[in-house]
Amino acid sequence: MADTLSKLAKPEGATRPKTRVGRGTGSGLGKTAGRGQKGQYARRRGFKPHFEGGQTPIQRRLPKRGFANPFPLKTAEVNVSALEAFDAGATVDEKLLRDHKLVRGALDRLKILGAGEITKALTVAAHAFSKSAASKIEKAGGKVVLLRPKATR
Repeated sequence: MADTLSKLAKPEGATRPKTRVGRGTGSGLGKTAGRGQKGQYARRRGFKPHFEGGQTPIQRRLPKRGFANPFPLKTAEVNVSALEAFDAGATVDEKLLRDHKLVRGALDRLKILGAGEITKALTVAAHAFSKSAASKIEKAGGKVVLLRPKATR
């Protein structure tokens, strides 16, 4: 089958050459190049992006609201229940979480959240912990290590 697919070709006459406009009156599409006389369509094709026919555009009708932080911090969140996958006594950090595919992609901070339970004593290193997560880790005999924030951009 692959042998047939590699030899497929368009039938004769299926592809026509691109029409070259504005190449003299003898071509049939010279002078105005098929755009007619004057007007918006003769000068540029179509309207400007977001043009609403002279009506006040929607981006000007709607009020400005809120604030978008131009430099947001990307925080990866991991629940305490996910830490149960590690052996007792292990030091859980960003590298180990990436190895177990619990954290992926670029991130600025790592935060441990308190959903679920943990029964093993682990040393967990992260940039932030929720109160419940920190108490659950310590209650299980583990240790919470607070990392310094990464350098800002």
